[in-house]
Amino acid sequence: MLDTKKVTAIILVAGNSKRFGQNRNKNFEKINDKTVLYYSLNAFDKNKYVDDIIIATKEEELSKVKDIIEEENITKSVKIVIGGSTRKQSVYNCIKDVNSDIVIIHDGARPMINQEYINKCVENMDKFKGTAIGVRSKDTIKITDENNIVINTTKRANTWIIQTPQCFDRKILLEMHNKYKEQDVTDDCELLEIDNYKIKILEGDYTNIKITTYEDLNIIREFLKQNS
Repeated sequence: MLDTKKVTAIILVAGNSKRFGQNRNKNFEKINDKTVLYYSLNAFDKNKYVDDIIIATKEEELSKVKDIIEEENITKSVKIVIGGSTRKQSVYNCIKDVNSDIVIIHDGARPMINQEYINKCVENMDKFKGTAIGVRSKDTIKITDENNIVINTTKRANTWIIQTPQCFDRKILLEMHNKYKEQDVTDDCELLEIDNYKIKILEGDYTNIKITTYEDLNIIREFLKQNS
């Protein structure tokens, strides 16, 4: 059934990188002479399920992204879309601009993406309307009120740290974005959760970190050394 469905990969690089602290977009930093963006772009370009790619970027960084696509000889069709002021707006700008059956959304700042993550997300779309890569929480998580008073403690075995990629039925995701335009969410899974769609969490690993601070670049370099 997946053979008949078109899959578009969405890479998000339009963030402000405020916590990175270098006054520049972390997606354009170099790791082993390759930009952070390259690793995600290359993974989707090589994937057997992905038909085409969309990158959400800032308008002022459009030429930078074009240069990376040309330099790396990406073989699949790549479209560049101007992102919004929030992650949610950037995703919306992408999904309303494609006609694919499935979209797979990824943070450009997670360069440790691999083929297994992509494949698992897409392959489980036969049974679910949304899937996401995640890892089990190593720590006890407590829920508090606005005064930091504990309300509840989660069961560690059932508590996950969610990563990307995340995969969705495009029509349903677009419907949820239109339906909950004013809803503040941290990822697209949450939009589907509001309408009680079942989201399947697929176990990844702890190396799939998102680059947040400048020091994270060195962590990624060490991971890549171990995998080489």
